[in-house]
Amino acid sequence: MVSSNKIKRFVEIKREVKKVINGIYILVFALFVLCVSPAFSDKVLALHPRNPHYFIFRGKPLVIVGSGEHYGAVLNLDFDYIAYLDELQEKGLNHTRLFSGVYREIATSFGITDNTLAPLAPDKYICPWARSNVPGAKDGGNKFDLTKWNDSYFKRLKDFIQQASKRGIIVEVNLFCPFYDDNLWKVSPMNALNNINGVGNCPSNEVYTLKHPDLTAVQEAVTRKIVQELRNADNIYYEVCNEPYFGGVTMDWQKHIIKVIVETEKNFPIKHLISLNIANGSVKVENPPPEVSIFNFHYCYPPDAVQMNYHLNKVIGENETGFRGKEDVLYRTEGWDFIIAGGALYSNLDYSFTYKHPKGTFRDYQSPGGGSPTLRRQLKILKDFIHGFDFIRMAPDNAVIKAVSEGVKARALVEEGKQYAIYIHEPPQVGKQANERQVEIKIELPEGTYSYEWLNTKTGNVDKRGKFVHKGGVRNLISPIFKEDIALRIMRR
Repeated sequence: MVSSNKIKRFVEIKREVKKVINGIYILVFALFVLCVSPAFSDKVLALHPRNPHYFIFRGKPLVIVGSGEHYGAVLNLDFDYIAYLDELQEKGLNHTRLFSGVYREIATSFGITDNTLAPLAPDKYICPWARSNVPGAKDGGNKFDLTKWNDSYFKRLKDFIQQASKRGIIVEVNLFCPFYDDNLWKVSPMNALNNINGVGNCPSNEVYTLKHPDLTAVQEAVTRKIVQELRNADNIYYEVCNEPYFGGVTMDWQKHIIKVIVETEKNFPIKHLISLNIANGSVKVENPPPEVSIFNFHYCYPPDAVQMNYHLNKVIGENETGFRGKEDVLYRTEGWDFIIAGGALYSNLDYSFTYKHPKGTFRDYQSPGGGSPTLRRQLKILKDFIHGFDFIRMAPDNAVIKAVSEGVKARALVEEGKQYAIYIHEPPQVGKQANERQVEIKIELPEGTYSYEWLNTKTGNVDKRGKFVHKGGVRNLISPIFKEDIALRIMRR
């Protein structure tokens, strides 16, 4: 006969064994999370934990540099995005912007030649919503049903993101865009003229204002759907709205969409970065939403926005530029100036990409900006230059530059006493050719032995190098002869 003490002891042993087994399960799960799940590793695009002015991606510090098509790679079925992504990879660039398809343009928009955001026919435009069987949409196709998703669109969207990921390219998924004129609102699926749901019976400047609950509900739903579909992507961040400072977009509405993104991802293993587009040019960001990690500016030349907002300890980016002319020098110098100022993201709007030229070989465009294979090669030189430093330890510090020759501007990104990235350029003027020149720069350095290299920003060649022993104080360096701009690397040996 088994005594009660033995039974009690058996129960205690069973309980202890169960605790051990549960502990093993927890340990195994923890190891899985740490070793496999990207949410608990540094594989997914995130702010760098040691310097949140920069990114980390797949275990490495990252600065993002791009020169991309006009955001229609997915919504325009005529566009061969594989050829496009191959070209970005071949040129060594790592960024593209993507409009979700909620917004589209028409052939006459902004004077852009073969605009990828303006599909040529109704059956070439694909967006999150399915078309109904009811004719009468303003683009000539059937009206949209805002309660039904277009599975073909989401298949194309996810494939684009995955193809970009394979090539190490970061995708900005831009959810919404204001309507710059009534002609653009008239072709929007959210306009009551173009859907069978009666949603969007309002003027264009009220679309993104929370004034119309039925329209807001549609915007919430499409945001949730896109975020759910892209929940496993390691190479994306979300921008709430392109250029919200046009078209009546309110900050309350933007905060509402941010809340939808955050709540949708609440139980997902991956939490993606969120971006706000702040302004054309430079302004100081006031009272930013805490969920925002990237503050993007357009046409930010000179890059004063970086210094004005550096105290936020978040990424400052310039994710669109153009409208200055066609010459490569305009956008090469703008990119270098922005990154050496402490920015972590620069992306040029490249009009050499069209649906007819997905590899960016078109040069006869009349569009209001630039872009070319040559520019993309030059921007790779910028990307490689900054990644040649331990830039996580660096910060903008122009005070180390005590003097520079007249007629040029100089900027420095510094880890004092260890590494110095310096960019010197003659501010370009449209239609005016720069002359060859040689400059002298005076730099304050602590005592030590240093090496230096003068980098040709157009070829990537080191045109002059050397080393010196320095007793501390100001050091004079003379550049090789150059034209337009030049970069200087100084490293303590």
